[in-house]
Amino acid sequence: VQLQASGGGLVQAGGSLRLSCAAAEDTFSTSATAWFRRPPGNEREFVAAISWSGGNRDYQDSVRGRFTISRDNTKNTVYLQMNSLKPEDTAVYYCAVKKGSFFRERSSSSSYNYWGQGTQVTVSS
Repeated sequence: VQLQASGGGLVQAGGSLRLSCAAAEDTFSTSATAWFRRPPGNEREFVAAISWSGGNRDYQDSVRGRFTISRDNTKNTVYLQMNSLKPEDTAVYYCAVKKGSFFRERSSSSSYNYWGQGTQVTVSS
């Protein structure tokens, strides 16, 4: 599965961005998908995940209530709507797809089989 992440950019604190993760393969629509991020100088961390149907979602505590993950399987695309952005949200954001169930280790990067190239999000104070 080839993933193409886009939508990053520079935004002021309090602003919004919407990231997109698109796949060419139809199998994308039957797979759990997540967003991870790597802040400057830090390890990659889980941000949000969504089941293949969109019926189940999970978020890192620091983004819950500000970020919303969603998907449109007719377009083989997963989105991450990011509102009320903070400087600490600055990172390279990656989308990832896992073959296994959404309900198993969905916040662990090692559970994901395919990764996009990353898109930079910079939030200025």
